[in-house]
Amino acid sequence: MRDMSYLDWPFFEAHHAELERELDAWATQHLDDAHDADVDAACRALVAQLGQGGWLAHATSADGKIDTRAICLIRETLARHDGLADFAFAMQGLGSGAIGLFGSLDNKARYLPDVASGKRIAAFALSEPQAGSDVAAMACAARRDGDDYVLDGEKTWISNGGIADFYVVFARTGEAPGARGISAFIVDADNPGLEIAERIAVIAPHPLARLRFANCRVPASQRLGEAGQGFKVAMATLDVFRTSVAAAALGFARRAFDEALRHATSRQMFGQTLADFQLTQAKLAQMATGIDSAALLTYRAAWQRDQGRKVTKEAAMAKLTATETAQQVIDAAVQLFGGMGVVTGHPVERLYREIRALRIYEGASEVQQLIIARELLREAGNA
Repeated sequence: MRDMSYLDWPFFEAHHAELERELDAWATQHLDDAHDADVDAACRALVAQLGQGGWLAHATSADGKIDTRAICLIRETLARHDGLADFAFAMQGLGSGAIGLFGSLDNKARYLPDVASGKRIAAFALSEPQAGSDVAAMACAARRDGDDYVLDGEKTWISNGGIADFYVVFARTGEAPGARGISAFIVDADNPGLEIAERIAVIAPHPLARLRFANCRVPASQRLGEAGQGFKVAMATLDVFRTSVAAAALGFARRAFDEALRHATSRQMFGQTLADFQLTQAKLAQMATGIDSAALLTYRAAWQRDQGRKVTKEAAMAKLTATETAQQVIDAAVQLFGGMGVVTGHPVERLYREIRALRIYEGASEVQQLIIARELLREAGNA
């Protein structure tokens, strides 16, 4: 039932199709989307597996150059097989991306090989209780003290919080008001003054925590980029991986559609199959059309980025469309399954929980709409 004809689209090169086929075969053999209750242990094991399989090498780069289409295909494929595996892959990339882009040679040598091999778990610590999309409202502060910085404050909604070996942390250093007075630091998990203040449970379980920094001393050599460049560091890192969020949503949607199509063509009802009903056919048509629309926007953005073009608007369009469409597709799949669709542990029930967060993290759907409109107005003003 797996239709991979979209790999023939002109967005891709031959090695992309081969990458997808190899990963799908590996994932079929190694992944299972039913995990036990110990999510921390499952995530650690997945990071190790992905490292041993060589897949994490695609998410890390010493020069910050990432094949965006490859990242998107990997995330789509992993999400179709196992949402937690997609999470584990994505966070290794996001958590180490700033080091590849802005780290010193020593930083890169110390952290990146272990991230790529799965020996170290990375995390990206940007959000705060009162500063999510509004980065300028950041309160966590870092003051210079000789050859060190001293961090005080909190971060929350931090993926891999509690299991990460290091965190890329953003803190206000005060060189200028707002977003221009922020710097980025690598903080090892065992650094004195860093504690896990709270573990956060969410509907699709994965390691998540609130961090607290109290007189946390970090060498200045652990700063990424220049002082006051933290916003630039954060945005450059997110720019690499934002389109891949759309790809993960696409993977969830494709899995839901496959499950729904298989069920509709085999479920007997009133002397015929569920798929024989016109209402079912209309729903399947809407699902398939939405998936293709999201895929076109996602891989257009990935292709454009790999050509070195600016993709602020295109990535926002892709994330907005793919995540909202995936929510609709998965909801339709649950409806087609009826009561079975809401049984805990059923594939579409797991997908229903998995997709919801993607419409929020790395810029909620409403933020994506603002970004798209802002870019359209800027383009109109420059016309």
